[in-house]
Amino acid sequence: MSTQAVRSTLYLEADLHQALRRKAVTAHRSMSEIVNDAVRELLREDEEDLAAFPGRAKEKTMSYEQFLERLKASGAL
Repeated sequence: MSTQAVRSTLYLEADLHQALRRKAVTAHRSMSEIVNDAVRELLREDEEDLAAFPGRAKEKTMSYEQFLERLKASGAL
């Protein structure tokens, strides 16, 4: 864990808390390390998505239904 850690209060659902405790024990890591890694990954995904916006600004928009049809036509669905 970083030496600049900040204490924070999180409210987890009981089953998530229990699962996190078990994972921490079996992985020989702290619950904080696991939560920090998960939050870091989630924010990294958002950063990648946001970085793609400028390059796609001129793309033609399509409805959800059109998108599904395109996926079906390409065999992806």
